[in-house]
Amino acid sequence: MERVEHQVGRVFDEVPELYDRVRPAYPEDLFIDLAAVTGIDERSSVLEVGCGTGQATRPLGALGCKVTAVELGHNMAALARQRLASMPSVQVETSSFEDWDDRGRRFDVVVAASSWHWVDPSIGWTKAHRALKHGGWLALLGHVVVRRPGEAEVYAETVDLHEHFVPGHPGWGHPPLETEVRSTDQGWGPPNEDSNGLFGSTIVRWYPTVQWFNGEGFADLLRSTSLYRTLDDAVRESLLNAIAERIRTQLGDRVSRRYLSVLRVGQRVEVSTT
Repeated sequence: MERVEHQVGRVFDEVPELYDRVRPAYPEDLFIDLAAVTGIDERSSVLEVGCGTGQATRPLGALGCKVTAVELGHNMAALARQRLASMPSVQVETSSFEDWDDRGRRFDVVVAASSWHWVDPSIGWTKAHRALKHGGWLALLGHVVVRRPGEAEVYAETVDLHEHFVPGHPGWGHPPLETEVRSTDQGWGPPNEDSNGLFGSTIVRWYPTVQWFNGEGFADLLRSTSLYRTLDDAVRESLLNAIAERIRTQLGDRVSRRYLSVLRVGQRVEVSTT
């Protein structure tokens, strides 16, 4: 039976072009820091777990290293291959990470960009450890939606719409304050936990980013997220159309989504096999 995480993760495969168009990019400074910490260069090999349509794969390939990208969704992987066709050093393989066959290959760095929470932790940590060369690095990239005091935020302006169309949904809630998120500068971040200590202490870097949308654009952004994609189609579209109308008529048809992009890096720890 397919794991629940894989079932939910496949909702992105329904809308690969939308996902590619509206999801936030990773800041250039993040990859500069990733290269500085791990020593990635044109001689390096990188394994990317859950590449999606290649938002992080493109800047990884631009560093000149050889990238093997693994993606569960067939449509996402196909679009990634199309987007990355000009980078012969990048190869996309279609598989879940749990089932992926490394064929004895070992890498200098394993990267997961907004995807590690979809990987079964009882498999993912040890498999990443095994896939790395001695002294290799694991890097988890992500975006955390945040808010700042005194700034308008779309969920706060549309709580009534969310509750009208899907009352009491456990996923509804205000984004955390940016200061609260910045305080989580230890470890691998929720919900990830390297319980066996395979990657030592983490290096954590934050990068503030922001996207601007009109009403239709913000509705499309929400359409690309698992929280909204797992709603009944008719309910989702009614809710998102109402949110778009609220943005157009009451918020000047221009709203932001603020993020803290994050880089968490840890070096492979040598462990006894006895």
